[in-house]
Amino acid sequence: MKLILASNSPRRRQLLTDLGLAYEIRLLEVDEDFPDHLRRAEVAEYLAAHKAAAYVATLVPDEVVLTADTIVCLDDDVLNKPANVAEATDMLTRLQGRAHDVFTAVCLRCGDGRQVVFSDQTTVHFRSLSPTEISHYIATAQPFDKAGAYGAQDWIGMVGIDRLEGSYFTVMGLPTHRVWVELEKLGALPARG
Repeated sequence: MKLILASNSPRRRQLLTDLGLAYEIRLLEVDEDFPDHLRRAEVAEYLAAHKAAAYVATLVPDEVVLTADTIVCLDDDVLNKPANVAEATDMLTRLQGRAHDVFTAVCLRCGDGRQVVFSDQTTVHFRSLSPTEISHYIATAQPFDKAGAYGAQDWIGMVGIDRLEGSYFTVMGLPTHRVWVELEKLGALPARG
């Protein structure tokens, strides 16, 4: 099967490349609103499936589209992508010195109608950060495309993350271990010699 990555994320592209998977990028504009009653992993799973639904008409039977969504949850508050410096500062100030959960959900939608949606959770422990560290990170990394206003692979992850409980790749935006298994179940992995 031909794998279609429906994501503009350079991190997801790199992770699929590192897995040794060939893929094509196909992008459609999809709104990322979600119903208010959804909580935690439900939000990410809803958004991943919602994104995949936009691709149904474009798929042929031997294609599978991969859509994903990553959210950061501090208790039950969902921290999406910050719109500006003030929002990023607020998010990072709230996260510092605390543990929070990162959920990445993936939807694999096949052109023949099969679909699987799953999510993976990682708990991230941040050390206390100074206002200067937070300001420096926002000014240099411009984390406005990242849930929770940070990337674990960025400077702030290197200096601020004390430990992880779960997959580092889930925090980066793609639970590669789960993606591999689910693609294998769908018969969408290339033959290995």
